[in-house]
This record gives sequence, C-alpha cells and structure tokens, in this order.
Amino acid sequence: MATIQMRTVVRPQGNVEAIVARAVAPVGFALDLQHEPVLTRAFRRMVRELAYDVCEISFTTYLLAKAHGKPFTALPVFLMRDFHHRSIKVNVNAGIRHPKDLEGRLVGVNRGYTVTTGVWARGILESEYGVNLDAVTWVISDDEHVAEYRLPSNVVRVSPGRNLSDMVAKGDLAGVIGVEVDHPDVVHLIPEAGDAGFEALRKRGHYPINHLIVVRDDVLQNYDNVAPILFDVFAEAKNRYVAKLRDGTIARPDANDLRYRRVIEITGADPLPYGIGPNRAMIDELIRHAVNQHILAEPPLIETLFA
Repeated sequence: MATIQMRTVVRPQGNVEAIVARAVAPVGFALDLQHEPVLTRAFRRMVRELAYDVCEISFTTYLLAKAHGKPFTALPVFLMRDFHHRSIKVNVNAGIRHPKDLEGRLVGVNRGYTVTTGVWARGILESEYGVNLDAVTWVISDDEHVAEYRLPSNVVRVSPGRNLSDMVAKGDLAGVIGVEVDHPDVVHLIPEAGDAGFEALRKRGHYPINHLIVVRDDVLQNYDNVAPILFDVFAEAKNRYVAKLRDGTIARPDANDLRYRRVIEITGADPLPYGIGPNRAMIDELIRHAVNQHILAEPPLIETLFA
C-alpha cells in the first residue's frame, strides 16, 4: 500500500531542520516537502487555493482566514517568534519626536494591512505609547491574502510605480513598518529598538508569535490522529534544535538562532514553546490587537482555533 503523501510547506529553519533532513518523520504518512522560495506566496496559495495539506502561515492571516470560513485549522505549533519594536522606522525630517506624532500622518506598512508584523508593531504603538491608530493613514504595498477582507477607511494602497522605501526616504511618508530602508534620514522610531523588545519580554513577558502550522480540515477529518502525530513530530524537531541552542553547537547561527538564544538567557525557558497553555497570553494579545485594528469583527474563542 502506497504511503500517504501530505503536501507540506515550512520555511527551512532551525526548529524544523530535523524534519527537512528526514531525521524526524511521522508514522503512517509522509510529509512531501514543497519548495517555496517566497514563503508569503505559500500563505496566499493556502488561503486562496488550499494548495497544501500542511502549511506554515502567519498568525493574523490565519485568524482572518478562519473568520472567513477557510477550511483549515491550526495546530499550536508556533514556528516563528520575533520582536517588533525595531520594525517601526521614521524619517528624521518628519518632525516625529514621539510615537503619537504619527497621528494625522502617512505611515507605510510592508505588503498588506493584516501582515502579522504590522499588527504587532501597531499594537506596540497603541498599547505602549498611546497612539490612536485610527488617526493614522496606513499605506500598504500589496493586497491581503484573504481576498474577502475589506480594509478600514484609513488604509490606502501605494500609488502605482512607487515603493514604500523610497517614499519614506524622500519624506513622502512619515514612517514605515516592516520595510528595510538604507538611507541616513531613516531611523528607528523607538530608541534602542532591538533591546526594547527584549526589555518588554523581561518586564511583561511580551514575546510575539508570528507563524504557526495549519492543516486542511479534510485531512484532519479523513486520517486518524493526524493532529497529535504532527504536533509530536514538530515538537521533537524543535526540541532537538533547542538542545543545540543551549549547548552552543550551531556552527553558523543566523539572526533567528541568536534571538532565541537571547530569549533563553533572559528567561531560562524554551524559546519556542508549543501548545496553547504557555502561549495563551500572546494569543489573547494578538487577537485583541486584531479586533482593535478592525481586522476581526469579534474575538474568537481560542479553543475553536486549534485542532
């Protein structure tokens, strides 16, 4: 009998390295790993075409997709986390002395309004600095993965032929979120932005989740125990990675490795905890931001989000 092949997309990073290398594999079926050089294209294909059986996806895209009835369900396998204080940049000539000075101004957001980095960054502006997000005009550079979503009235699309990086460098935008800009007039809005994220972790446990795993509902329904089997496989691969982080045996650590190692130094804990329990506070916070930012009409019950 042929082995069931599940079309799977994950970004090849440390916590899935053992899966990509086939050192850890599920029992009863196989993960047919698809090559997707631009991960965000996989997000879109999953939402619009149900192109994969198992797929890494951004958390806010998932929340919005679920609200619009897309037939896939998440596992509490949180593949990527990051800090977003450093995602917010401004033009030094725009007169932005405090984050609230962004009110009444144009601020770019990389790709779509519902991109998870943008949601977390705007949440920081609102919750830590009191910015009225509805008083900012957000300029996006692409449409949303969930095509049914209708943008708030204070969100506009960048003009054809223009890009956010050039616009903030020239001063046509006061600031941008999630855009790499190599220009002397563009600086981080929040002082010591890199350390600010780690300080938020120390003070209030702020540790944003960016990506998780989703599985098509027909796969969950047609094959026994797929969800727990997949969870265990991803957890085992992650545990092997965390062991390497702890003992310093990663030969060429990248930015993710260094960030997770710093989290271990600060907390002493697993830098990539899976499961609902240890992540409930961050799940609640992201949902709250999504509601406040007019992405979700109402907060879903957390238990309905996960297989």
